[in-house]
Amino acid sequence: MRLILLSGGSGKRLWPLSNDARSKQFLKVLLNERGELESMVQRVWSQLESTGLGETSYIATSKSQLDMIQNQLGSDMKLIVEPERRDTFPAIALASTYLYSVEGVELDEVVVVLPVDPYVDESFFERVKGLEQILEDGLADLALMGVVPTYPSEKYGYIVPEAGQMDHEVVKVSHFREKPTEEQAQKLISQQAMWNCGVFAFKLGFVIAKIRELGFATDYEVLREHYGGLPKISFDYQVVEKTKDISALRYDGEWKDLGTWNTLTEEMSRELIGNGIISEDSKNTHLVNELDIPVTVLGLSNIVVAASPDGILVSDKGASPRVKEVVSGLDHRPMFEERRWGWYKVLEHTTSPSGQEVLTKRIGIKAGKNLSYQMHYMRSEVWTIVSGTGEFVLDEIIYPVKAGDVVNIPVQAKHGIRAVSDLEFIEVQMGRALVEEDIVRLFMTWDEVEERCVRRPILEVAEKPA
Repeated sequence: MRLILLSGGSGKRLWPLSNDARSKQFLKVLLNERGELESMVQRVWSQLESTGLGETSYIATSKSQLDMIQNQLGSDMKLIVEPERRDTFPAIALASTYLYSVEGVELDEVVVVLPVDPYVDESFFERVKGLEQILEDGLADLALMGVVPTYPSEKYGYIVPEAGQMDHEVVKVSHFREKPTEEQAQKLISQQAMWNCGVFAFKLGFVIAKIRELGFATDYEVLREHYGGLPKISFDYQVVEKTKDISALRYDGEWKDLGTWNTLTEEMSRELIGNGIISEDSKNTHLVNELDIPVTVLGLSNIVVAASPDGILVSDKGASPRVKEVVSGLDHRPMFEERRWGWYKVLEHTTSPSGQEVLTKRIGIKAGKNLSYQMHYMRSEVWTIVSGTGEFVLDEIIYPVKAGDVVNIPVQAKHGIRAVSDLEFIEVQMGRALVEEDIVRLFMTWDEVEERCVRRPILEVAEKPA
């Protein structure tokens, strides 16, 4: 059995901590058994490894989340990267062709697809294993997991079983009902309907056949090249609703979608994360502050305050699900990102009347990690090392650097840096188009840099003209 974890999201529902590069699954606000803050994806991956499913699991994601996943889970993850964001059917189709044509998985092997961020305990993943047997026994073409509801929710879709299967562990699916009213949900629950938690399983050949029916190649590289031609549609609409023979496995345990501030704060063990104060008369209030300045909350109950370089949110918890619609018009670059090598925070971005832009970042690189050896056509940069030690390369010459050193990087100069110890520096970019696309990566690893470059004293850097 293979597992495909879907990692996507636009990062609006938990604004301002989440953004296009850091969706909700990457926010480190949950407390683990060691008393450390971890993200939803870190929690889920730990549970997969504990239940013996880590070795056969893959994460399907977009290019924009690649660095974030590697930062939080390590660089050895098995990743299937979409060339562009589309929807769940294209993502699952691409992942299926990867298993088929690259990994050599047999067509009769079971594949389970699930979100990368459910809030569950380990029994959930033990239950997932039961989906394999349903398909192996030939009980269905598609097997789903259904959560036994704890209340008549209007937020979730429902799986409605056929009549006469009230007490069955595995039920035949009659139909689906999307986000009913509370009264309708209560009636559905009386019919033993279950929440649809986005988990479904199939034999690999089932989806490979669907891809062929649409006239697309089942070779991963070929399909990836023509990925934009796949229909931009959910797996539910393209496949699930058109499949007649579907069974569902009941799961009567903890399950929650932590997709809004009010649901997320219910599972946060700390009311305060970051620099701030919550007064004693502020009840059921949470403050998450990623800024360097303190935030104080006085006499306000049942609210959430979230502050990041992307913005500041102050919201009644009951109103917090409306965040996505309120900020939908905001369109600017992410001000904070985690990367495979560390993180960066945008401190300031200004444009002069003449069109000259200045972008200032604070960048942190983990010990042993490095930025790629790269160059820019449209900007120069100045780096000021503020802490740590490292090796800086400029036009094939490597220099040691430490706190207090300042280096100038002219337009089109080849450069990179490696952290010997945890390293931080301030980067000031200057040019007329300060965009990520103006990065020409020459080498990704430091071994490649060392093979082609020579070492010199740091004093020569200061002498190099800007």
